[in-house]
Amino acid sequence: MPSDRSVCDDITTWLTPPEPVMGRAMFGGFGIFMDGFMFGLIADSDLYLEVDAENRPAFESAGSHPFTCEGKSKPGPMSCWKVTEQILNDPKALIEWASAACGDSSCKEGKEISKMVQLRVTIC
Repeated sequence: MPSDRSVCDDITTWLTPPEPVMGRAMFGGFGIFMDGFMFGLIADSDLYLEVDAENRPAFESAGSHPFTCEGKSKPGPMSCWKVTEQILNDPKALIEWASAACGDSSCKEGKEISKMVQLRVTIC
């Protein structure tokens, strides 16, 4: 089932940093970008964030799982893990998790992270 644009709009509004957070339609879902770098995705209206060795334990402890791409030959896990409902319902925790995802070196390609992780929440 494709993701709903309103879910993407809500998430990009919640993550209001110095740089705009944008959602770009991709493959029936949305890529979540900041400063031109993808740090998450929305598939079937679920948010997934970039995970590395540093933030993976938090995702595992929360009962999360990786996004699985339906490849041509077989499904394969990706580096984005699902954000649980508990985290989605806690604006401060969501910002912390998104900040960690933006801190992933694959997201920044060596850019200074200080301005990228200065996320704050706007509750509408």
